[in-house]
Amino acid sequence: MYWNKVPTHFLSKRIVLSFCGVDLSSLGNPNCSHQRPHYSLRLFLLRSTTSFFALRLLSLLLSSPIGCHHSLFNSLSFNRCSSYRDFTIGSAYAVLIDSKLMLNCFLKTCLGVVNRMTSGVGLHFMAGLAPEGSQFDGRHYDSKMNELLTTDAQDFFTSYDEVYESFDAMGLQENLLRGIYAYGFEKPSAIQQRGIVPFCKGLDVIQQAQSGTGKTATFCSGILQQLDYNVTECQALVLAPTRELAQQIEKVMRALGDYLGVKVHACVGGTSVREDQRILSSGVHVVVGTPGRVFDMLRRQSLRPDYIKMFVLDEADEMLSRGFKDQIYDIFQLLPSKIQVGVFSATMPPEALEITRKFMNKPVRILVKRDELTLEGIKQFYVNVEKEEWKLDTLCDLYETLAITQSVIFVNTRRKVDWLTDKMRSRDHTVSATHGDMDQNTRDIIMREFRSGSSRVLITTDLLARGIDVQQVSLVINYDLPTQPENYLHRIGRSGRFGRKGVAINFVTKDDDKMLFDIQKFYNVVVEELPSNVAELL
Repeated sequence: MYWNKVPTHFLSKRIVLSFCGVDLSSLGNPNCSHQRPHYSLRLFLLRSTTSFFALRLLSLLLSSPIGCHHSLFNSLSFNRCSSYRDFTIGSAYAVLIDSKLMLNCFLKTCLGVVNRMTSGVGLHFMAGLAPEGSQFDGRHYDSKMNELLTTDAQDFFTSYDEVYESFDAMGLQENLLRGIYAYGFEKPSAIQQRGIVPFCKGLDVIQQAQSGTGKTATFCSGILQQLDYNVTECQALVLAPTRELAQQIEKVMRALGDYLGVKVHACVGGTSVREDQRILSSGVHVVVGTPGRVFDMLRRQSLRPDYIKMFVLDEADEMLSRGFKDQIYDIFQLLPSKIQVGVFSATMPPEALEITRKFMNKPVRILVKRDELTLEGIKQFYVNVEKEEWKLDTLCDLYETLAITQSVIFVNTRRKVDWLTDKMRSRDHTVSATHGDMDQNTRDIIMREFRSGSSRVLITTDLLARGIDVQQVSLVINYDLPTQPENYLHRIGRSGRFGRKGVAINFVTKDDDKMLFDIQKFYNVVVEELPSNVAELL
């Protein structure tokens, strides 16, 4: 008998439990005379040191005697079996004394111990609970999204439905409008039509839109409109998950605020701490940075939070995930209690929406549905390469096509970036490469060359997948399919920016069939086989 979910009274917002009871009399060793019902418990916890400690303690607790005469389990083992997104998935396997009372005791003990010792998570990606199911089943995603958007929605969200067809109609400062038009914008994108004004009015905002639709300009315009330029103190703090994205936001902010005299500084790792301290002490209006360096500057009191009135998270799904969530919370604790918060991303998983409830005040919600997340104007294809070893030859066959325009090639590991770069160069193909193990100066030089067009083919990891705007890119190749469907959107969004044509080509081995199916299901798209005339599509 399989139990698909824990009875309602055992569910907690702080932990996800799934277990299945299997009668070993039909599955176990026929020679065993002491077969008992077998239960498997799966714990989904936020990945952290505290979680690991709690799970270890839990395994000891559950294997201890209950009362004087009975043990809860005849046997128990615990292991950390896998990781998924921001969850640690631990499994405790036990042969349970077949008593419903003992089963209840088992579950209550689990909930009690983990709730006391970890922050836990809500009931999110339900598909991950089913061993035979897809982790990325869109139905579960939609179900949770609908639950979040309907549960207490009237109490949590602010309604704002106005749409502005032009920048002139938004009531922006004249010098800000000059900067917007000088940057090359003529008409606001859909997200800009709905998102700039509520942010300018000081409202908390949650915004989701496709890559390349102008989210960065949306919050930059909102910040620039509200700054007091007579006060040379940091009034807005923008956080981004990568150094490159933070530096790009800084450039957009400078460009849009060119006629306003805005002072912006990018606070990122890999640069001089003393230089950061010098610039901050001289006075800036806006700080854009990565969480680690920003928190360090706050801790050193080089960045003073007293005047900060706007706080923006760009690429919020990544910012609130396993690597940055704790740092975001630490930073937020140091900011003034009365502060405007903006959350922006191309994808907005349910857990990101739920976490924003902790530090947002009746935000305006501007979201797109999952079936609207597909990138219009980007043609998506796959190449069946059968085996991993055949990918290199396939890429070399396509090289002449790559060199027609600027192209980005994505792989899943830093080591593979180096390997593929060496292989391509050994075959006399000119390529550039960047990844997180390179020092900041080298990465800056490579990106500068790529943006200028002197380098035409760039090999990288998901480091580049989030928000890096290289206007000329019209071809993306997924040498490796992304490990998460959300990153597929970020990757192929490098091509076809702001409505231009773009092509995405996915290399698919037999092992990748399942992931390609999941991606198509998640975004409600059909990825077709690559035609022979691909060069004509660029």
